[in-house]
Amino acid sequence: MALLGWPLVILLAILVVALPVTTVLVWARLPGPRGVRTALRLALVGASQVAAVVLVAALLNDYGYFYSSWSDLLGRGSPAAQRATALPGRALAAAGPGAPTPADPPAASSVASLPDPGWSTRSRWATRGRVESVTISGVRSRLTSHAFVYLPPEYFQTAYRHRAFPAAQVFTGFPGSDLSLLKGLDFPARQLAAVRAHRARPMVLVMMRPSVSYPRDTECTDVPAGPQALTFFAQDVPLAVASTFRVQSRGWGAIGDSTGGYCAAKLAMLHSDTFAAAVTLSGYFHTLRDDTTGDLWGGSRVVWNLNNLEWRLRHLPPPPVSVLVTTARDEAGSSGYVDSRRFLTLAHTAGAPLSVTALVLDHGGHNFATWNAELPQAISWLSHHLHAAAPVG
Repeated sequence: MALLGWPLVILLAILVVALPVTTVLVWARLPGPRGVRTALRLALVGASQVAAVVLVAALLNDYGYFYSSWSDLLGRGSPAAQRATALPGRALAAAGPGAPTPADPPAASSVASLPDPGWSTRSRWATRGRVESVTISGVRSRLTSHAFVYLPPEYFQTAYRHRAFPAAQVFTGFPGSDLSLLKGLDFPARQLAAVRAHRARPMVLVMMRPSVSYPRDTECTDVPAGPQALTFFAQDVPLAVASTFRVQSRGWGAIGDSTGGYCAAKLAMLHSDTFAAAVTLSGYFHTLRDDTTGDLWGGSRVVWNLNNLEWRLRHLPPPPVSVLVTTARDEAGSSGYVDSRRFLTLAHTAGAPLSVTALVLDHGGHNFATWNAELPQAISWLSHHLHAAAPVG
């Protein structure tokens, strides 16, 4: 049974009701000596409580899409993640027959199609667009990750048959699943609504989680002697997607929440040759180290600084990109209002060619409700800071 979805929730709800009822009905009828009866009663009470706790956890996971599968929950991750975690001295692609080795690198970054997730039927592609489930393998980073790719309706329309679309990478937070971008925040539907309302232009969305070596949080960083996450997202993903779909190879956008917001801003500020604009939804702007990251910098202060966006604004020339920072006045923590204001001040001081815009809510938090409220403006802003669909070639 899948970790996400109603079947598991319904099963747990039945257990939450059935176990207490069963406990009451059999309480006085349990067989055996007194010690055995006591043990059985405690087991029934304990099972009832566990079922209730697990039901709440399942409902929260369905809401936040923190874990997309039992493998994610148990920390197994994908084969690629296992290889990257087990061999921190190398950044390898997926294991299995034909998997690349240091002596046998992949020929090129590539996209492999998976079963259709069923977001729309073929007859509706030209009016609603299509979501494809894919794996992306990188030739430079030697990493592989899953993604959902949204192709807008125009992609399938005759008038756009020979046009290349702007593209944007969309990141969830950590430890979120890319499924949350498809269901919890529903980026495809939100973009579709914005385009229909003439508030945005069509884009191809590449929806991903920011960690390529789950359960480790790599913070979109090229880890010394470890996973080359920044290279994967900044170089391999655009190369692979542009070689598979009709998208522009330069002038990409990036948008994400929390850790994904840090990654989005980081891609734009460190790789302005590929990225033109970024949106950070309750993101942060400094290097992070905790139990989920470990040492991402190889003990090097230089590497730490270069991944710290605030340090870069203080000490390096500003990049020619645009960044939208969203936050709420009452949002606390490292991704809250105070830190966002500090980044905005540094960015304004750095000046051109960097351009920064702020979207500040009076009330909000580090949650899907706040990001959903910000998405219409964020999607509109991002689409208008990217080039419109242009003739192929």
